Amino acid sequence: MKKISLAVLAVFFSSMSVFGQGARNIKINEVMTNNTASIVDEYGRYNAWIELSNIAYSSYNVRGMYVTTNRGVLNKSLTVPQRIAMMSVIPSGDDRTLLSARKHLILYLNSNPAEGMQHLTVKSEKGKSLWIALYDGNAVDLIDSVTVPALSANLSYARVKDGSPKWTVKTADLVTPGSNNYIHTGETKIAKLKREDPHGYGIAILSMGIVFSCLALLYVFFRILGLFMSHKQTIKKAKNIPPVNVAVKAGEKLAETGHKTKVILKDGMKTGGIDKEVYIAVISMALKQYQDDVHDVESNIITIKPHPTLWNAHLEEGMPLM
Repeated sequence: MKKISLAVLAVFFSSMSVFGQGARNIKINEVMTNNTASIVDEYGRYNAWIELSNIAYSSYNVRGMYVTTNRGVLNKSLTVPQRIAMMSVIPSGDDRTLLSARKHLILYLNSNPAEGMQHLTVKSEKGKSLWIALYDGNAVDLIDSVTVPALSANLSYARVKDGSPKWTVKTADLVTPGSNNYIHTGETKIAKLKREDPHGYGIAILSMGIVFSCLALLYVFFRILGLFMSHKQTIKKAKNIPPVNVAVKAGEKLAETGHKTKVILKDGMKTGGIDKEVYIAVISMALKQYQDDVHDVESNIITIKPHPTLWNAHLEEGMPLM
């Protein structure tokens, strides 16, 4: 029973660890405190807003997490109810709280939660610096926070890239609510390659890797093909060698003769040695046939010997022609 309890506790703490790790992937990605012409809510109002981003490649539901601009929550002596009273919770019951990989969620500040899931009571003042934080569902673990400088109308304070530690002030034409912070419009592939690999090391290594891989594959292919063809040719040549043919035929004839001799001797044992001369004659004939077969095998070699005639004889000087 004790082992089962320990196993349950281990699974519980492991799941809590995974859950907490998922929450760490939710980041405050962009903030606008003075909105006069950026985006409007479903009621047509220009509210201050923050953008949350899921920088992971897995989904995570942000329902139950807390947003606050009250630095009082940094007091660790506060109880959980006291902390919750200083925060605004992201409500449940809306599918938009489930952020899939690399997705974003806009939350409106200075609003009323009764107006919808995106509306929070978090306070924000125009033209003033703002500290804003995101807490986990236990209202204790700080997930992310940022201090936003005083911004003019329709400027935003955003990460250079989604999840990047670097922040920058973005002008009205570069504000990206609900989408990636880093957007290059009209950037060609060549320009992107120059930006990401200015010295060309990456493309050089990639090209060399592809070339050497192809060469290695070709070497292996032709090596195997050469060994196969060489083996096939060797077998073909071995079959056509005359001595080999002679040896094969001689072996077959010898085996046949031995078998016949064995049969004859066996029959002779049964008859008590009768017709011994017949057995000897048969064996002699078998051996003669074997020798004839061996010598009848042609070597395929033609020997030409010179034969002196009048056509090739040297004529002596003064000898009359016939």
